[in-house]
Amino acid sequence: MVEAGQILDRMETVIVGKRPVLELVLAAMLAGGHVLIEDRPGVAKTLLARTLARVFTLEFSRVQMTPDLLPSDLTGTGIWNEHERAFVFQPGPIFGQIVLADELNRATPRTQAGLLEAMEERAVTVDGVRHPLPAPFFVIATQNPIEQQGVFPLPEAQLDRFLIQVAMGYPGYEDEVRIVMDQAAGHPLDELKPVAGARDFAELAAAVQQVHTDDSVLGYLVRLARATRERDDLLLGASPRASLALHHMARTLAAIRGERFLRPDHVKAVAPAVLRHRLILTPQARLAGVAPDDIIEELLAEVEAPIHTG
Repeated sequence: MVEAGQILDRMETVIVGKRPVLELVLAAMLAGGHVLIEDRPGVAKTLLARTLARVFTLEFSRVQMTPDLLPSDLTGTGIWNEHERAFVFQPGPIFGQIVLADELNRATPRTQAGLLEAMEERAVTVDGVRHPLPAPFFVIATQNPIEQQGVFPLPEAQLDRFLIQVAMGYPGYEDEVRIVMDQAAGHPLDELKPVAGARDFAELAAAVQQVHTDDSVLGYLVRLARATRERDDLLLGASPRASLALHHMARTLAAIRGERFLRPDHVKAVAPAVLRHRLILTPQARLAGVAPDDIIEELLAEVEAPIHTG
């Protein structure tokens, strides 16, 4: 079986200097979740999705979300077949194994709901017929936080459907120099060779079940999630779904790193990505310039972590 480290090493030949982000995205994919990337244009959000699909030899599909995009444009529709004298289902771009929903907040709420239903159900229903989506099925949705006009922000209940939210961020100076040099004569993605297949993916995902969670660590991650519900600067804290997400992501991260026991450090590493999009600040906190990551950082310092994990 191919190791997760080999996959990450291969991805880093294209996505330079972003190992922690790559690790989180790979963990979310193996955990069966979906990822929301909120960042500025030009920081390799699309490239990340393409690289992941190429490394795993999975079918990649990209959807440019726009206000005039209909749910049927995403899921597919019935096309009249004159020879068969019947409507034949024509699958839409949602029928990929890695689906990039670019600029998700430009789509109307109706189309957003269609995508999120597919994410949850792993199937779409068209003309009363249920069509299962391929496996694995992984959605990477992107949002541009700068755009304010012509956008439809996702409701909090829909944001909660994403396992994690991450940002790529600008590369460091040396990494940006390397990026420019590497692309002077071509693009590294064109030379990228697959390192894993669907079977490797299944085996990596199954390895997560071998990671043991001690009761003390389980209690720690639940206390961390519950602490968000007691903050005066939050209108809404993390739900029990967030506790489940913390556990799934932390275990998967431990498996990726080749460890058999879940440690508090794994929980701390995934907590910002799991929690930030699930917290709703009070208007006073927003006016004061408080960010969800500030609150998460405080909670990680305040909530006592177990020393011995078994």
